[in-house]
Amino acid sequence: MANVTIYTKPWCPYCDAARELLTGKGIDFTEIDISGKAEIRAEMIQRANGRTTVPQVFVGDRHLGGCDDIYALDSVGKLDPVLAG
Repeated sequence: MANVTIYTKPWCPYCDAARELLTGKGIDFTEIDISGKAEIRAEMIQRANGRTTVPQVFVGDRHLGGCDDIYALDSVGKLDPVLAG
């Protein structure tokens, strides 16, 4: 199983939806709350090639994108193979 990391903020409906998708697939993930944490937010932005919105989802060092991106991958059957590692 792949090492999944998701950067989030509280009260973010897109973060909730991304967590719901991953949890529904039985994926364990590390969640990193960036709220009020400038250094962690800067790390996320660097890893996400300049993207500043949350969530940002990574499998290992591979950036999958945000909520819409992972749902789009799932809709065409490409998310499960990535998550499987």
